[in-house]
Amino acid sequence: MTTALQSPLPSHPLLRLRLAPHGVLPRPIDGAWWPRSHDLIAELPRLLGGLPLAWGHISSVMVNGAMWSATPGRILVFNQVVRLRRTLAASAPHTVILLSPGQGRWDLLVVPPDTTEEAAEPLMAAAAGGHG
Repeated sequence: MTTALQSPLPSHPLLRLRLAPHGVLPRPIDGAWWPRSHDLIAELPRLLGGLPLAWGHISSVMVNGAMWSATPGRILVFNQVVRLRRTLAASAPHTVILLSPGQGRWDLLVVPPDTTEEAAEPLMAAAAGGHG
């Protein structure tokens, strides 16, 4: 098992995350995340630390295996075990699925790290329901 940083260092850039407004109707995408690298072990703690507390403890994360560097089957993030699952499903090449027992499932669009800001901004705004 790999242990990730317990909190982002002050020198780390801000989390690039936009979430759709919470509503009563289910959405196919709950927001967008624009990581800074393809290293899931480095990026995931920052993402999980920036999620709303109402989402609870994310215990399982599913990512597209083609987008990320090799990952272990689980990591320790903020003293909690998080299972990592990889898929090569063509139906969701740029998504991350977050599962929290008793709380729900959230699907985030993943904007590839090498995307320019000009190209990333409209993608993130659209995934968040146009609210930027």
